[in-house]
Amino acid sequence: MAPTYVYDFAEGGRDMAGLLGGKGANLAEMTRMGLPVPPGFTVTTEACRVFLETGEPPPELERQIGVHLAALERAAGRRLGQVDDPLLLSVRSGARFSMPGMMDTILDIGLNDLSVLGLGRTPEPERERFAWDSYRRLVQMFGSTVMGVDSARFEKVLAGIKKQHHAADDTRLDTCDLIRLVETYQDLILEETGEEFPQDPAEQLRRAVLAVFASWNGERARIYRRREHIPDDLGTAVSVQTMVFGNLGPDSGSGVAFTRDPATGRPGVYGDYLPNAQGEDVVAGIRNTVPLQRLEDLDPASYARLRDCMRRLEAHYRDLCDIEFTVERGTLWMLQTRVGKRTSQAAFVIAGQLVDEGVIPPREALARVDGEGLARLMFPRFDSSGTGDVLARGLPASPGAAVGAVVFDSAEAVRRSAGGERVVLVRQETTPDDLPGMIAAEAVLTSRGGRTSHAAVVARGMGKVCVCGAEELTVDPDGRLFSTPSATVREGTVVSVDGSEGLVFLGAAPLVDSPVMRYFEDGGQPPGEADAQIVRDVHRLMGQADATRRMEVRANADTPEDAARARRFGAQGIGLCRTEHMFLGDRRPLVEAMILAHDEAGREAALNALLPLQREDFTGILEAMDGLPVTIRLLDPPLHEFLPDLTELSVRVARHDAQGRRPDPRDTELLAAVTRMHETNPMLGLRGVRLGLVVPGLVAMQVRAVAEAVVARKRAGGDPRAEIMVPLVGTVEEFRLVRTEVDRVLERVSAGTGVTLDCRVGTMIELPRAALTAGRIAEDAEFFSFGTNDLTQTTWGFSRDDVEAAFFSAYLDKGVFRTSPFETIDREGVGRLVGIAVAEGRATRPGLKTGVCGEHGGDPASIHFFHETGLDYVSCSPFRVPVARLEAGRAALGAAGAGT
Repeated sequence: MAPTYVYDFAEGGRDMAGLLGGKGANLAEMTRMGLPVPPGFTVTTEACRVFLETGEPPPELERQIGVHLAALERAAGRRLGQVDDPLLLSVRSGARFSMPGMMDTILDIGLNDLSVLGLGRTPEPERERFAWDSYRRLVQMFGSTVMGVDSARFEKVLAGIKKQHHAADDTRLDTCDLIRLVETYQDLILEETGEEFPQDPAEQLRRAVLAVFASWNGERARIYRRREHIPDDLGTAVSVQTMVFGNLGPDSGSGVAFTRDPATGRPGVYGDYLPNAQGEDVVAGIRNTVPLQRLEDLDPASYARLRDCMRRLEAHYRDLCDIEFTVERGTLWMLQTRVGKRTSQAAFVIAGQLVDEGVIPPREALARVDGEGLARLMFPRFDSSGTGDVLARGLPASPGAAVGAVVFDSAEAVRRSAGGERVVLVRQETTPDDLPGMIAAEAVLTSRGGRTSHAAVVARGMGKVCVCGAEELTVDPDGRLFSTPSATVREGTVVSVDGSEGLVFLGAAPLVDSPVMRYFEDGGQPPGEADAQIVRDVHRLMGQADATRRMEVRANADTPEDAARARRFGAQGIGLCRTEHMFLGDRRPLVEAMILAHDEAGREAALNALLPLQREDFTGILEAMDGLPVTIRLLDPPLHEFLPDLTELSVRVARHDAQGRRPDPRDTELLAAVTRMHETNPMLGLRGVRLGLVVPGLVAMQVRAVAEAVVARKRAGGDPRAEIMVPLVGTVEEFRLVRTEVDRVLERVSAGTGVTLDCRVGTMIELPRAALTAGRIAEDAEFFSFGTNDLTQTTWGFSRDDVEAAFFSAYLDKGVFRTSPFETIDREGVGRLVGIAVAEGRATRPGLKTGVCGEHGGDPASIHFFHETGLDYVSCSPFRVPVARLEAGRAALGAAGAGT
């Protein structure tokens, strides 16, 4: 029996999103709910996958579409392509995960040179214009989407006719203009492709469905999936639906509605409406919309029905809903709904509201926010007292503060961003082709469009600052400038964009901490009534996360100041204190003296000079983290990193020689040392545990400094909990040799001071061999901390500093990586090594403490993996501690991917 590739809307439901795509599943759900949905059917993602794999649709697909089309025609009492009053169809993409504007849509399928006459043949004077307006839309969409003609060619023709007639927008074009436009479009298609626009409606439908399938692998769709980490193998469904028309005159229109404000989370009526327009006009931003509330004045009955549908949908989905609708001659039709994309602020506020309203429990609210959103809430904002004169005002489409140089096209945004420059992309309106530039830019500014336009929706989804519909802006992309009544701004000029207020300022406006950042800086104290709503919602959800999570969250901190900040941000200890950072600055000469020492006495003198300085550092950090664990890593990098650069020294000495002057003796000595210690691949050279084994006294000095700092804190009445970590261990024999020396120093300090020292000694697992022999290493190590930065490098066999710029971009484009393995843990390779080490280590030592201290410790997706693997804690930079706390709570819910 052939698989089922086509489902009527009445046959599906929202639980079938994997098969029917998000759009098809939600259309089916609204149909089940009895909402006014134009009838139709959905071609499944399974059919798309067959097409993408073989280059051909499934053999049964055409027959199954024919069966459902015939049923649609019977129900409508009209046929596709009939000459008088034909049935017309829309063909829309709908992947499982929302990808707004990234794939293709074709409207008005079924029109041709004959049926357009029948569609317009009524006594109504505007009906003929409507028919030709619909036909020109079909020819334009079909020509670009299906037949491959550059969409800019159609836009140029349209712009020329509007200019000729001094028409501000396409609604000012009359029937004759539209007839001429269709003819010009058809000539353009023939010229560009060598074939005529197809007149057979069945061919139009077949080719449109396949074109939507093919758009899954279009460049903009691939870029968007990579940005949003959506798998490439899902495919898209295609929804085929009876057309309803918002472009029939002033009593018709199309709009987008949200059941709550997607920018702020505030309840109320939010959205855009465009009279006498099809839905594509609204999201494309080619005409400025009116607020949704205006519909109440224009058509009170339709507005009341829409409000009822909005209430029903939010109650049904228990979340913010994003709704597309059309009013056709006073009749409301629901074209789409989905759980709406929202800003980070709105996500936290809405989650809190739904808890207060009794709609969802607190644990579900936690699943609906995420760590990256929290991080965005911690970003600085503009200081309103110092922003100066307003350059332009628009709609606050996506909040935040961004400063950058103005650019006017996607390619320039990408080019400048790649060179390290911050940019603001300025357009009349964005299209899906602008996606690379939107990703590269700090902010997006448009002169047209509303809060539901393409620019607004995509920017909100990516967490980008966005101001839309700044009508006082006249954008001239050819002249590389925009102008306002008060100024002309050329490309490269720095502007500031306030997405929270919808304002644009000339120059770089001053920044201040956000309320959420101030909340964490103040130690996360319960907010008062005067605090912003967002602070109260963040506080509540952080409390829920802390109560839910299993893993501890520690911080990577090397100074007392960083340790104190980490504690205010909620860190439960320090997972990585890098002692090498204490050897820099004005202490570097002491390190040089240790390296250059000609005998044991000289080396000991240098180490003795470093001892009190390290002891002081450790004392301050232990005081800041009193009562909490502090994991101190022994010196890790190669010693030559503490010496001057080889090239710089060589040039300096050579210059003296060339000038006949005697080089500085110290330069000569340093050059000899640097040359002697130079390594082809320092990452795999004399570093970590190897230093401790070949440089006499180095381990003893550092351990003594730790031990004496613990003694000092205990004598001061503190509760120091120092742990000593040995880096880069590859074999248990290395660890045992160093541990023997560590224990000897701890015993000596304890005996000399009379203070009991209980410092755990463990190792950093950052080599594949260490992970694979973890069972043996755990015989002596009391804890494991995974250094996933080096573990990733040594597992993959590449140096991060060399390869990221060299080929990572190509690997992402070609699908070798879905994301950089340095950003998110490679579960199959590096992650498997972590799992092996945890399992074998605990088999040997059941109480073995395990954690991670690489950059992955602050990455949300990686945190979920570490929870699943059974790690006891993650450690990250102080500023990522709140993010890690939140994600550790979500991980305990099994909430990976369960956010909005």
